[in-house]
Amino acid sequence: MQVEVMLSAEDIAKRVRELGEEISRDFVDKDLVVVGILKGAVIFMSDLVREIKVPLEIDFMATSSYGASTKSSGVVQLLKDLDTAIEGRDVLVVEDIIDSGLTLSYLSQLLQSRKPASVRTAVLLDKPDRRQTDLVPDYVGFSIPDKFVIGYGLDFNHKYRELPYIGVVTE
Repeated sequence: MQVEVMLSAEDIAKRVRELGEEISRDFVDKDLVVVGILKGAVIFMSDLVREIKVPLEIDFMATSSYGASTKSSGVVQLLKDLDTAIEGRDVLVVEDIIDSGLTLSYLSQLLQSRKPASVRTAVLLDKPDRRQTDLVPDYVGFSIPDKFVIGYGLDFNHKYRELPYIGVVTE
């Protein structure tokens, strides 16, 4: 498998700082819970929360829609739910990538049913060409073409998450 760098570690760090500043402005005086979607969002979320300059609590959810494939199955399974009550609180869902939008749409609806003050979404990567829902993320790191990417938390068959950059898999 060949990997071509799409986004350098420096480009990612700069954009994460900018997102942290924007989120900090938007959540001043709010009761913020940042919800990371396991496992892919862990690295992005870790860097992002260090750039957010307002008090926050973190929690995690886990879903599956890929298995060992490079394409989403379209079926979202909830593998881990929140440990934190979110009623009346502002929730920021942090995801590594949005392509079809099915997972993030499912999670947004599930969280909305728990009566939070608000639910917003932050994604590192957006693949708008693959969207199958009307969901538009509130905060987007980068919009990318429809290519399979790895690194900075994104994996292929549970490998390559540790890469400090986003790379495109080429055959």
